[in-house]
Order: sequence, then structure tokens, then C-alpha cells
Amino acid sequence: MKLIIAYIQPEKLNAVKQALYSVDIKKMSVTNALGCGAQGGYEEHYRGVEMEVNLLKKVRLEIGVNDEYVKTTTDAIIEGARTDKIGDGKIFILDLPECIRIRTGETGVEAIG
Repeated sequence: MKLIIAYIQPEKLNAVKQALYSVDIKKMSVTNALGCGAQGGYEEHYRGVEMEVNLLKKVRLEIGVNDEYVKTTTDAIIEGARTDKIGDGKIFILDLPECIRIRTGETGVEAIG
């Protein structure tokens, strides 16, 4: 089992969800995040004061999958999120040692579904 964590541009969320749904991946957690990477940031002026904005808005997706769905899931995220411009995001894949479905008590690969 793996936990896939992806950081994407907020405006690409719908495209990523559609790409995931098209490969039958429908279970995910989505949160708003702030971050910076190679994209850096930008400067803006607010009431005559120059401000550096280096924490940019991102969306964090977390998806727990069985091993055979890792490539399918990451390919769908890339398909939906890619613009070929800096700031498209990152995908992290972590080992997921255990999963428990609270409602039924199922564990492991049966709990992820």
C-alpha cells in the first residue's frame, strides 16, 4: 500500500479530479496549502509598501492506494496537472504500513478499497 501526496496548482484541481475519476480513483483528501519551490514568489505593492510573497497557494491531495494502482494514479495526476510551466507541483509516494476502515474494522488492502 502507498500514500500518494501531490501538490498542484489550485486551478488544476478539477482537471486532476476528472483524470483520477476516469481511471476509477475516487477516494482522496484535498486540503489547501501554502508553499514555495523553484517557482519562487513575486513582489507586490500594498499601500505603497513593497512586499515579497514567496508562499504561494497550492492544493494538497492525499490518496491511499494499493500497490497496483500507484502508476495509474500518478499518471492521472500528471495528466490533469501538467502545464509544462514551472510550479506545476510535485508528487510524493510513501509506504503505507497499515490502513483500517473504521466502519467495518477491515485492515490492509481490503480497507483501502
